[in-house]
Amino acid sequence: METLYTPWRFAYVSGNDPDGACFFCAAARDPDDPERLVVHRSAHHQVILNRHPYSSGHLMVAPLDHLASPRLAPEAARAEFWPLVLQVQDVLERAYAPHGLNMGLNLGRAGGAGVPSHYHFHIVPRWEGDTNFMSVVSGVRLVPEDPRSAWDRLRSMFAEAEGS
Repeated sequence: METLYTPWRFAYVSGNDPDGACFFCAAARDPDDPERLVVHRSAHHQVILNRHPYSSGHLMVAPLDHLASPRLAPEAARAEFWPLVLQVQDVLERAYAPHGLNMGLNLGRAGGAGVPSHYHFHIVPRWEGDTNFMSVVSGVRLVPEDPRSAWDRLRSMFAEAEGS
């Protein structure tokens, strides 16, 4: 098997941005900065675009507090979490009309978490046939939507959902 190195992802998967802070925490401090990719914020969580998505619209729900596990979240945050995940599902279905979704949480480094110190839940739109020869032959993933375009569109859709 060929090994491909992706050094530009190191800061991302190690949970640090260039200033050494957790990128989820940095996004929580500055949610209106387009570079942070926050599309929605609630009382205890933020919804953020994945900077290295598996597909267009790959979102993550992360607590505003730096917590390694949902078990550590206060009761109010736990009560808010699942309804927010369902809201994200609704927005993604309206925005992208996917054929399905991958949804999940990886806890701890051994559990596959790229940022084990700050838990986050992935919601990934999927389409029939969305894997293609590029991933198999070239080890390349094609994502047709620019993150900034997705940020603009999804922020407005969450704002509309809040107003209705």
